[in-house]
Amino acid sequence: MGGELVEHRVTLVTHTGDPRATLVPRVGDFRLSSARTYRRSAAGDSATPPILLIHGIGMSHRYFDKLARELSAHHEVIALDLPGFGGTARPAAPWDIADYADHIVRVLGRIDVGRVIMVGHSMGAQFVTEAAARHPELVCGVVLIGPVVEARRRSVWWQMAALLLDTPRETPGTNAIVLADYSRSGPRWYLTEVPAMLRYPLEDRVPDIAAPVLVIRGTRDPVSRSEWCHHLASRARDGEVLEVPGQAHVVQRS
Repeated sequence: MGGELVEHRVTLVTHTGDPRATLVPRVGDFRLSSARTYRRSAAGDSATPPILLIHGIGMSHRYFDKLARELSAHHEVIALDLPGFGGTARPAAPWDIADYADHIVRVLGRIDVGRVIMVGHSMGAQFVTEAAARHPELVCGVVLIGPVVEARRRSVWWQMAALLLDTPRETPGTNAIVLADYSRSGPRWYLTEVPAMLRYPLEDRVPDIAAPVLVIRGTRDPVSRSEWCHHLASRARDGEVLEVPGQAHVVQRS
């Protein structure tokens, strides 16, 4: 993995009223969203597609840091902080999955990187699924890491219990990042967005993705179970499952 890793922080503006509004920068009407791009100055193949990393609820680009640096040997990598998370300002009203998907598409339009491989973790799997289903022309592959929410477990109590089981299975470093990011997003916005996560029918939208779909989970992940992940892959037009032995929900960090 030769070459020096170059990391850039990109600031993006997003309308705070209608989340689907056209981006026309006017002071006072917009909130900031941020992205980080990673590439190695003397490595990689310019012909390989960029990779877009999308975090889950309460999180930010930070728990993708190791993965982004690894992937940057061969790809340009964009790790996005969605509105309301990672220290970015919150939208004026709750967003649903389609709103986040539209935001992702607008960001891709602004940074103009062409077709990408979309990677989403946990609730981020919902965001990239919706974006890929709506805009197949922007996507050449989709990776769903620890996707949620299993159809039979669409309740706050199921999800809380699974997260409690998962916490001691994660590394101390991962738990520290999770706690810090949850604190930055705040419990109010987290709880505001949980209903959107619970009601999104991921298994019904995966068949609408034209690109190949790879579903990844750790074998010790209580949040995204094996049966569920295999079901999602079977619903895709071109789906596959990868289970990483011994790892938990935040498998991309380990």
